[in-house]
Amino acid sequence: MRRITIWLLSTVAALVLLFSYRTSTMGAGGETSAIASGSDGPAGSGSSWTGTDDGSGSSTGDTSSGGGSSSGGDTSSGGSGTSSGSGTATGSVAQTRWGPVQVRITVSNGRITDVTAVQVPDGNHRDQEINDYAVPILRQAALAAQSARIDTVSGATVTSDGYRESLQSAIDAAHLK
Repeated sequence: MRRITIWLLSTVAALVLLFSYRTSTMGAGGETSAIASGSDGPAGSGSSWTGTDDGSGSSTGDTSSGGGSSSGGDTSSGGSGTSSGSGTATGSVAQTRWGPVQVRITVSNGRITDVTAVQVPDGNHRDQEINDYAVPILRQAALAAQSARIDTVSGATVTSDGYRESLQSAIDAAHLK
């Protein structure tokens, strides 16, 4: 009986370590590194900003994900690299093992006022259940934090990771801190 108990505890401990590996590789504040494939991904997968920066005029930029190159550049001006403008920014598509995740932020006076999930995994009924539960929690956390440093939603780790990745891309495109 004692051997079975020890074996069971060892197995549970191994499973916990296995499934928490992704969390343990996250940077400070819950930031994760982008999943890079070495290419810029499919068309439209880069992040983009449409709006005004610092009240100086209209700005539309496009930054690509993965390769570090830019296709279009940002036409806005501003000394500090942060935006106090208004507009929308769509994050790059985060390719997860369950499907793509992409978010769009709305910015007003330099603050995130809305976060919309443009794409989430929806290949089956379970994906839809998970996202119906997780996406509103992730949205609320992003609005409260005003950053991509948000906690993972239990039971939706993969979607949470993709959401953070796309959210950070949108924040970068909007030139927010």
